[in-house]
Amino acid sequence: MSDKQIELAVLDMAGTTVADDGLVERAFEAAITAVGIPAEGAEREAARKFVQETMGQSKIWCFRTLLGDEERAQRANRAFEAAYAEFAEAGVSPIPGAVEAISALRAAGIKVALTTGFSKETQTKLLNALDWNEIADLTLAPSDAGRGRPFPDMVLTAVLRLEADAVDRVAVLGDTSSDIATGLAAGARIVAGTLTGAHDEEQLRAAGATHVVPSITEFAQLLLAERG
Repeated sequence: MSDKQIELAVLDMAGTTVADDGLVERAFEAAITAVGIPAEGAEREAARKFVQETMGQSKIWCFRTLLGDEERAQRANRAFEAAYAEFAEAGVSPIPGAVEAISALRAAGIKVALTTGFSKETQTKLLNALDWNEIADLTLAPSDAGRGRPFPDMVLTAVLRLEADAVDRVAVLGDTSSDIATGLAAGARIVAGTLTGAHDEEQLRAAGATHVVPSITEFAQLLLAERG
């Protein structure tokens, strides 16, 4: 048992605490259609592969990298955000056990931050759709911190705002390699991957995950076990 108990849990949203059900991929398809990428063919397949590989990262960064043109990237990002918000408002749900796990962590004195690669506006719509405005101690989008994943900014912003004593008192959970990269870059002691989202166990371990868990339920159990 560590003598440095976890004080802060930084949790991803889509695929980690929120059931994704393919919403990101569907919104991405709408976005690349909006900027003229053909519905079939090599360009479309390359774009699909790119979004899978960069899942979890800031969406505007993804579109800038993919399209190489700021105007098209902004247009694609607006189309993505509009499509995702429309899909989310039509019905999203928590990952089974997520609400109970977050509640248990906070009841034990562990602060919780929810992070996303979406814009702040989309994150707010998602929180409203779930009625989650009071579920966490802090919610962060890339614009709140400076840079999105795989950079450490959102984790470190959570450390500062929630006044964790040190980065080795932090645990990070996400469903993508980008989440793992973020946690490692921030120096978190626990950087766990969950199998409820985009990437599988092999991808998460290859990214350097310290733990791979079936879901947020087991992640919460891991942290709570430190407290006896």
